[in-house]
Amino acid sequence: MTDDEFTTEIYYESDADQSQLDDVTVAVRGQGSRGHAHALTPHDRGADGVAGPREDPPPRSAAEADGLEVTTPVEAAAQADIVSMLVPDTVQPHVYEQIEDELEAGDTLQFAHGFNIHYNQIQPAEDVDVTMIAPKTPGHLLRRNYENGEGTPGLLAVYQDATGDAKAEALAYAQAIGCTRAGVVETTFREETETDLFGEQAVLCGGIAELIKVGYETLVDAGYSPEMAYFECLNEMKLIVDLMYEDGLGAMWDSVSDTAEYGGLTRGERVIDDQARQNMEEVLEEVQNGEFATEWVAENQANRPVYTQLNQAEKDHEIEEVGERLRALFAWQEEQESETEDEREKVQAD
Repeated sequence: MTDDEFTTEIYYESDADQSQLDDVTVAVRGQGSRGHAHALTPHDRGADGVAGPREDPPPRSAAEADGLEVTTPVEAAAQADIVSMLVPDTVQPHVYEQIEDELEAGDTLQFAHGFNIHYNQIQPAEDVDVTMIAPKTPGHLLRRNYENGEGTPGLLAVYQDATGDAKAEALAYAQAIGCTRAGVVETTFREETETDLFGEQAVLCGGIAELIKVGYETLVDAGYSPEMAYFECLNEMKLIVDLMYEDGLGAMWDSVSDTAEYGGLTRGERVIDDQARQNMEEVLEEVQNGEFATEWVAENQANRPVYTQLNQAEKDHEIEEVGERLRALFAWQEEQESETEDEREKVQAD
């Protein structure tokens, strides 16, 4: 399939007009990894950047050290032509209440995820543009790729075009943070939100984590050592995913042994069977009809009782203890921990 055969538009450097950001002030709400990258990179490309972090000293000091003008969230919104909402989904409605009156006609309210717009947790005035630029990578990698002259694929969506220039401005913003170097896929707030939530729940986070744990438990319950179960069901997962990521499923099948390929092709559908498919369809339906969003909003309003219990149970699973012991024995562990700590220092919490 060529670019011409894709069902959605994909934009590159030549499609963006950087002059759309001339004399534009961008206010970034959120100074975590995403906010850090979104604030610095447009600033490097000539746009005026204003950071409106919370009052805690670390975020404010970091933003000042990066050469950004630092002010309160409300003052930042008042100065800005584009307000980029990069705080967590659960915090965004409260932040929007703080800055809503500061948004003027023709301003842009920009998101990196469509949850609060799609599920009506935030309802912007009709005279502002509402757009989304969603780089498909963690914030610190977005910034690193940009500094290395590389690009990061991203998504673009326009929910509300009050000015008639919302898409052009969003494309210029995508170019400013390096996304058009790799390619920007046009989507909608609905499509981005629903596919993102489904992917996280059914495959990327929920599905894979549960598959790993059940595989581990099946082997241990059958009498095999926890260490072997860990290696076979969790440690080798990265090797397989890397192959898929680099060149697709075909590259993975070509790289594993014939025995592994035959076993996977003949047994995989017995594990992920019609019942699993039906369960996935039910998960998708709950995303589409808003049932999950309503549940998650209520969970946060109740101070996260279910989330806290499930989160702790996940941390207490035997595979975590076994993995911690084994990883401590790996020759590369000390170096890896050092690199991870370096990354954590760069990624401040929102």
